[in-house]
Amino acid sequence: MLKLEHLQKRYGNFSLDCSLELPPGCVTGLIGQNGAGKSTTFKAILGLISTDGGSVTILGKDLKDFTARDKEELGVVLSDSGFSGYLTVQDVIPVLQNLYPRFDKVFFLRQIQRFQLPLDKKIKDFSTGMKAKLKVLTAISHHAKLLILDEPTAGLDVVARDELLEMLREFMEQDEEHSILISSHISSDLETLCDDLYMIHEGKIILHEDTDVLLSDYALLKVSQEQYDKLDKQFLLRSRKESYGYSCLTDQRQYYMENYPQLAIEKGSIDEVITMMIRGAAL
Repeated sequence: MLKLEHLQKRYGNFSLDCSLELPPGCVTGLIGQNGAGKSTTFKAILGLISTDGGSVTILGKDLKDFTARDKEELGVVLSDSGFSGYLTVQDVIPVLQNLYPRFDKVFFLRQIQRFQLPLDKKIKDFSTGMKAKLKVLTAISHHAKLLILDEPTAGLDVVARDELLEMLREFMEQDEEHSILISSHISSDLETLCDDLYMIHEGKIILHEDTDVLLSDYALLKVSQEQYDKLDKQFLLRSRKESYGYSCLTDQRQYYMENYPQLAIEKGSIDEVITMMIRGAAL
């Protein structure tokens, strides 16, 4: 569905060099700190900014050959885009009908009613959650094959996030070929939605892992200086000095549980893995 090979973009002291692949039927998450390169990657994928090297293949086509007709297969949500605040949902419908020949007005109106979005209220008067739901509804209401969503849950409360994620799960259930590339700061969203995760830091992919593997096999070892000195370090990814000794990240939790039963071993959450991969020292 989507393949990036050494996609490059340089801005002053920032340099992006990103490779990732999104197969059909999968939800892939792109995670990282603010300024890591997530939005730059999304804009480059969509041809909104020029690039300095590498290739982007979408739905089997090189980005350079992607036509306006091809773009109808994409549903896009960018964090800094949206409809004019002076429009109403009623105003937006004819816009979408003209943009997308396959716009499903019946589905769109049914979802508008489901999520209690007013038809005649100006979008500028919508809450943050209402605006987010409208953006995602717009992306999924024209039978797109691939969704590209940059921080769609940013600023939402728990209920609004859950409703939005439910929309995305239903989109995936509609067709086994549907795929989603999503970025988010909220790790719990990614844990429940994504099949795999790419972690980006300072413009580079530093980790790619299946979500299930990350949640089951990754762990943090909390060890004293003496325990650290005696530890088999071949399966450690990162370590960080702490007041009690060391915190160590591994992707072989079972190995250390079997061979070092006396150690304090904690399952690694996505947030903890991000922190250790960025702030921990490589071994």
